[in-house]
Amino acid sequence: MNLFFIILLILFSSAILAFISNRIVRGSSGIIAFIGITAASILFFTRLSIGNTYSFTLGGIQMQFGLNSFTYLFAIIVLGLGVLASLYSIQYMKGKERLGYFYFNFVLTILGMVGIIFSQDFITFFIFWEIMTWSSYLIVIYNGYSSSKVGIKYMIFSALGAYAMLTAIVSIKGIYGTFMIKDAIAAGAFNFTDHFYIPILLLIGFAVKAALMPLHVWAPKSYSMSPMSFTAIFSGAMSKMGILGMGLVLTSIYSHASPEVSVYSLILKQVLGWLGGITAVMATIYALIQTDAKKLLAYSSIAQLGYIVVGLSTGTKLGVMAALFLAVVHAIFKGTLFMVAGAVERQAGTTDMTKVSGLIRKMPYTFFAALLSIIALAGVPPLGGFVGKWMLYESLITESNNYFLVIVVFFSSTAAFLYSYRFLFGLFLGQEEKETEHVKEAPLTMVIPMLILALLLIVTGLYPGILFEPIAHGMEYLGYSHVNWDMSVLTNIWGEQTNMSYIFSLIGIVFVVVFIFITLKGYKGTRNVGTKEISTSGEIPLEHENLTYQMDFFKPFERAAAPLYKRSMNKIWNDIGNALEAVFNFTRKIYTGNGQTYALFVIIFLVILLIFKDSLFAN
Repeated sequence: MNLFFIILLILFSSAILAFISNRIVRGSSGIIAFIGITAASILFFTRLSIGNTYSFTLGGIQMQFGLNSFTYLFAIIVLGLGVLASLYSIQYMKGKERLGYFYFNFVLTILGMVGIIFSQDFITFFIFWEIMTWSSYLIVIYNGYSSSKVGIKYMIFSALGAYAMLTAIVSIKGIYGTFMIKDAIAAGAFNFTDHFYIPILLLIGFAVKAALMPLHVWAPKSYSMSPMSFTAIFSGAMSKMGILGMGLVLTSIYSHASPEVSVYSLILKQVLGWLGGITAVMATIYALIQTDAKKLLAYSSIAQLGYIVVGLSTGTKLGVMAALFLAVVHAIFKGTLFMVAGAVERQAGTTDMTKVSGLIRKMPYTFFAALLSIIALAGVPPLGGFVGKWMLYESLITESNNYFLVIVVFFSSTAAFLYSYRFLFGLFLGQEEKETEHVKEAPLTMVIPMLILALLLIVTGLYPGILFEPIAHGMEYLGYSHVNWDMSVLTNIWGEQTNMSYIFSLIGIVFVVVFIFITLKGYKGTRNVGTKEISTSGEIPLEHENLTYQMDFFKPFERAAAPLYKRSMNKIWNDIGNALEAVFNFTRKIYTGNGQTYALFVIIFLVILLIFKDSLFAN
């Protein structure tokens, strides 16, 4: 049997076994899911080679599996994060209901994404896209009635994207006579010359999964209400399927743009670039006012995806490289942060940042993972997030000359530091609460995945060349010439070198000097005190009082940005939904159930035909 089928069969079999086994041995579903995903991953990375293909015919339609250097990059994200999230999930989901149901859909979602990566034709691509969508929907509604409305919104936007994609696929078959992705690209199906609506429809479908504004409104609650072990996959890997599709379409448009349609390509670059920038800014602004850590991370995830779209929109060598680098790093730190939120939720019972604080002493390993992830998210050196954002800024300035957009992106990145600090301070710093005195560190199988991902952020920051190699090969598949790089140096268009080792060495020296100074001078004549030993200004304390206030953390900022909060995209989409409902209610009244009314409609229709017969049936 072909390796592609074997890998997919392993995943499908483990999904079935996970569903059945929980009825026999309670709690075994998670272990089976982990073993199945791990086995499929080992087989993928050890036996499957880039360039392998396998063609088959189903119902008279030719289909093809394959692996290229571009999709291989996304396989690293999906399978790497899938293995760690499934290991994390064993303890996180322990004791919860309907574990068979959960793990069945968990593994099916992984299967759907792997199938998308394998797909070399639009039919196979669309089938696995729907498997991914439906299985993820069933997990979104896992918590029952409270999440049903969230699930409906997710499915409405997913259906919108699916119909857009399906319309484009049918159009490609009708116009170009092929379902093969490579043949369609070669035939110019994604060009703006004749059938510009085809790439636009595909971009709409992919933008839904990438949570690009204004198609993002399903994401905040879907991310925050799903079990955190799945949200690590939902945000970290599933969103990248939209990025994968957008990358294929956009690079095809830019590389095949003729002089006649180059102006349309330029407009597309500006529109997508600004949509990505606005997504980053607006999601950041909404993240600032969240008091629940899960909702904060959900908006943060949308903002980070905005940076990736900005990079892809440039179409330049450095811009696309920055986007793909950020896609991988985003999967790492966002997967880690959702796992951190899940660990806090499991151990402390809540992720409300106004009700829990001071967990740094209770959960030190979780704090360490959160700290590194927050540094990477904020784009602070020496971690991987800094490398990606540095390249993005440089591409916008030196290659795209889009100075206004780089200001917008830089503002969003700076503001991201504010909500990042709130997340870290709200959960881990400050005074310990009485309600969390019982809290202990998360179980080992939850801590290990978080620490592995957190350490990867250090590696990708100090040695970005580890990621540059697969990214460069993927870009060559997309038609870009080779990018000059080594383990820590990236050559820019001026011929100068961005030496990450040099930058990080300077930063390291500064940290060491500051640490020595604080150690020698800062602690002189001091003593260690607990977080509850507060100053009372000479007053006799009657009882413990918590002087760490976390409510209205950014109240002045919230007042300044009040006009932006009043008219959100959620309200706009709700207004559109209400208007459509009113139209449908009106049209429903036409169908009265009275035969005489229907006969009158027929007569009116015939009269209209007679009046306009000359113009309608003229040769």
